[in-house]
Amino acid sequence: MYDIGDKVVYPQHGAGTIVDEEEMDFLGEMRKYFILHIPIDDIRVMIPVDSMEESGIRRILSVEEMDEIIYVLKENKTKMSANWNHRYRNNMDKIKGGNIEEIAEVARNLEILDSEKSLSTGERKMLNSAKQILISEMMLVYDIEFSEAESKLMDAIHL
Repeated sequence: MYDIGDKVVYPQHGAGTIVDEEEMDFLGEMRKYFILHIPIDDIRVMIPVDSMEESGIRRILSVEEMDEIIYVLKENKTKMSANWNHRYRNNMDKIKGGNIEEIAEVARNLEILDSEKSLSTGERKMLNSAKQILISEMMLVYDIEFSEAESKLMDAIHL
């Protein structure tokens, strides 16, 4: 279970800290919600306590685990579909799945692809989303500011 002060990752939004718990009426039923503060966009997200597991929330990585993700970012681009539509759907599934290693692969592959040829607007947005998820978790894992996490990410991809 989770408590106030826990650092967690909310898929597609990134990493944040549970800062509060509130009870609210939802369709005539009182439900408890955790309030998650995500520092990247300075947003607060309400998540029903009884559906934390279904929402895909997980604890942030350890420093050692994040170091392994940095290693993934340093690897060469993996094979991707030449068909934009197939590539987009495959990458979107990886991001929605919430697996941090797959999100790192998406960020790395799209960043490298962008250096070879300009990305479409959709893929650029996807790249930014993947990077935001990674950066937000790096900030909490390494206890660093946004700019440091962004530099660490880009240095790892080393174009």
